[in-house]
Amino acid sequence: MRAPGESARPVVVCGETRTGLLPSFQALDGRAAAQLLRLRADEHVRVSERPNLYALSPEVLTGVDCRLPTANGARVRGVGTVATRAALTEGRVLQTTARFGAPAAGPDLRRPWGHYLVRPGLVEPLGKLPERAVAEGVLRGNGRGELDLGMIAEGLFAQLMRHPLLDHKAPFKSRRTRLRWVARRAPQGEGPSLARFTLAEDGLRTMELRLPDGTPAAAAAGLCEDLALHDWLLTTVVHMLDSSRLGASDGPSAVLALRPAVDHLLHLWMPGAHVDRTLGQLWDVLEREPGFTRQWGTLVQRIRDQLAVQAIPLLHRALSAP
Repeated sequence: MRAPGESARPVVVCGETRTGLLPSFQALDGRAAAQLLRLRADEHVRVSERPNLYALSPEVLTGVDCRLPTANGARVRGVGTVATRAALTEGRVLQTTARFGAPAAGPDLRRPWGHYLVRPGLVEPLGKLPERAVAEGVLRGNGRGELDLGMIAEGLFAQLMRHPLLDHKAPFKSRRTRLRWVARRAPQGEGPSLARFTLAEDGLRTMELRLPDGTPAAAAAGLCEDLALHDWLLTTVVHMLDSSRLGASDGPSAVLALRPAVDHLLHLWMPGAHVDRTLGQLWDVLEREPGFTRQWGTLVQRIRDQLAVQAIPLLHRALSAP
């Protein structure tokens, strides 16, 4: 019989990350962020102030015993625990992530819950795992009666939305985004790589990674949360620019529409700030295509140019005043 620490390593890690604006007029400071994200009394919230204010909750576990999503319709029962956590960036942007890892094979019969509780974040199949089919099934979305990571992540998001610290007076309107992701093992001797990243409708994104054997699941989740954060920033600022009707509306209206971006979002752009250093190179791939920072720089310049153009008449009137 294997000891708990000798259980098979996951061959695939699957997750879903929800990202959205915290409904609070004022951004939370470090102490308030820690209070919001204290999901467990026996573990502290990790709070860092450099290079930006970032709070990460301890993980909580959800026991599951259900079918795993599969792209080919295979019926695979999985039993274990899903690990869920929350992160808050600059007291303003909230994220929740639900994830699990699955080994290549599990026991033929269901074990007592004690067996699964000492393997947090691991869901074991009964028998052999169809790795590719499960990875594709997670990215496509679950069917009825299958494990739904999005529902678990959304449940934690909704729980945090009810916290008494929040006044539910968001400084601007925005939409949440969803990132479904899977990380499979890279071929022996190869480093981490990004196999696929897609933008779908209704705020859904999907991503497939290849990571070296032994890469911690929490590190994979951190990379995906960082990507989801910056994708949300891009999406939100693009929506603000579209809503401002630059060139079509009068100057003051455009400035008012863009002010929330300046006040609350532009300073949040720090790709890779909280990503495990062994995975940081994957941001280089995203910078080449689709070119996250290039697009962000273009958006920021458009906002600054618009504000500068609107400031010229005001300056002229001030200098002309008697």
